[in-house]
Amino acid sequence: MFREAAINPASPVNSKSEQSVRRAALTIAVLGGFLTPFMGSAVNIALPSIGREFSLHAVGLGWVATAYLLTAATFLLPFGRLADIIGRKKIYAWGLALYTLASLLCGLAPAAPLLIGFRALQGLGGAMIFGTAVAILSSVFPAQERGRVLGISVASTYLGLSVGPVAGGLLTQFLGWRSIFYANVPIGLLVLLLLVWKLKGEWAEARGERFDLSGSVLYGLALIALIYGFSRLPGWLGAACLLAAGFGFWAFVRWERATPQPVLHLDLFRNRVFAFSSLAALINYSATFAVGFLLSLYLQYIKGLPPQTAGLVLIVQPVFMAVFSPLAGRLSDRIEARLVASLGMAFTAAGMLLLLLLGQGTPLWFVLVSLVFMGFGFALFSSPNTNAVMGSLERRFYGVGSATLGTMRLTGQMFSLAITMLVMALYFGDAPITAESHGLFLASMRAAFAVFSALCAAGVLASLARGSNSAGKQT
Repeated sequence: MFREAAINPASPVNSKSEQSVRRAALTIAVLGGFLTPFMGSAVNIALPSIGREFSLHAVGLGWVATAYLLTAATFLLPFGRLADIIGRKKIYAWGLALYTLASLLCGLAPAAPLLIGFRALQGLGGAMIFGTAVAILSSVFPAQERGRVLGISVASTYLGLSVGPVAGGLLTQFLGWRSIFYANVPIGLLVLLLLVWKLKGEWAEARGERFDLSGSVLYGLALIALIYGFSRLPGWLGAACLLAAGFGFWAFVRWERATPQPVLHLDLFRNRVFAFSSLAALINYSATFAVGFLLSLYLQYIKGLPPQTAGLVLIVQPVFMAVFSPLAGRLSDRIEARLVASLGMAFTAAGMLLLLLLGQGTPLWFVLVSLVFMGFGFALFSSPNTNAVMGSLERRFYGVGSATLGTMRLTGQMFSLAITMLVMALYFGDAPITAESHGLFLASMRAAFAVFSALCAAGVLASLARGSNSAGKQT
């Protein structure tokens, strides 16, 4: 059931026009892959400045990031399925246009509630991008080239993460935090122009199938309740939301099993490679995403660094990710993905354990070494894991596969932030981070890193449990 259609090297896919489409698809995926992580990492650097302008406490700052992630994760799977039905290029184009418009509105936001609302709108556009980019690449490139291409695409994502802290620090320091959002507008317009002008054709192998609106609504409401519930713990509202989320996911599974054309084919999870690769991605992002958020606050509040210098420190991790991701992608075309990805998770765990030792007097070189371990580990994990997932699916499920990976990533990122906000709330509540609360902040940061270290260990086990690459190609 899960085997993809074979691609004949002598078929028309190797014609000059198809080669042109491949180059266009890769260029657009690279530029689009740069755009969204650039925004996320740049905004992390700007959070203290945003907090000062709008008088936001630590938990409120967390919502500036979480609003985007929550909306993106909620709509990613439905848009991935919709892309399989009506066309991946079409969904990608509309998402890019919406993301660009929302970036402009974020820059113009006069108050914190509006900024958080526009970040949610930005997440809606991001869902349409995330749910289709990997699917488009998998549609136009043959299986024997997929690891290399996905490695290049992942490298562009990490390049965005690399440039984001430095550019975000410079923009925040000299032009203000709003300039970060304005900088996304011309990039978004350029990618949209290339998409319309160069990327010919459309990919919709599930055209004619019904879109599962009821399942999509159930899924979205359950996910919102889950993430919001985590953010409101340990209060009664948080517990109630988590209970509602559990009921919502139960109802979603029941509905998906009963409907003939579900938004998520649950039979996909009977595939060991698909299931455990998705789980490994969820754990990996849950354990790592909030590191940038915490270190941005640590470097600026505890170490007293200006935004520009903090950005230069944080650039180390994504630089290593960008440099080694293409190599990891090529390795996954030749070596079992579980071996490469599991080694990567082990390196990430080592870096996380080093971060547990951070204190007020920790030298910057120690922070840099920790980030090197994490960057190298993440590079070895990401593209091989993505290659394993997409190689285990039929072509008509590429949008769902891409969206599932994106959902695991964004849900993991939200879990990571939710864990961080919960720990901070337990240690110093809604109080702002001041000189008097530095000790509490350091204690909460170490507690979060301890949780993340345990998750990394679990991620290694999940990655190893997936089995060999060939397991995912069995019908």
